[in-house]
Amino acid sequence: MSYENPWKYQNEVFDSDDIGDYYGFVYRITNKTNGHDYIGRKFFHTIKKRPPLKGKKNKRHTKVETDWKTYWGSSEQLQKDIDTHGKEKFSREIIRLCKTRGETNYCEAYYQFVEGVLLKDNNYNGIINIRLGGNSVKGLLLEDLNTKTKI
Repeated sequence: MSYENPWKYQNEVFDSDDIGDYYGFVYRITNKTNGHDYIGRKFFHTIKKRPPLKGKKNKRHTKVETDWKTYWGSSEQLQKDIDTHGKEKFSREIIRLCKTRGETNYCEAYYQFVEGVLLKDNNYNGIINIRLGGNSVKGLLLEDLNTKTKI
């Protein structure tokens, strides 16, 4: 089952069946008309809280898939260009699949810094925003990041 202008991972269409135990991903959206790109991150699932059952105190939590298939980044300029040129003029690539929330957040900032997104004129990123504690990336190896970096 596919969807409009799908995300690609290693040149293959990525779908819900491919998520497995991944928590999120770092992505690149590229404007094919001028080469401008955007690096961001997205989580595959969110927790939906529901009221407790009658006579119970604890709220119920349900894991729900996010809008990741239809997501086009948070940059206002990117959104304007998508509206102007059309979604078909943009490619969506998953740079890295991540196992935890902390890894997803760290890797987003890592790729944004490595690629110098704030220093390039042909990039839609206007800010690098991260709040991260050391415990959330304990198992992540810098060597692993370096082998997957595409510059």
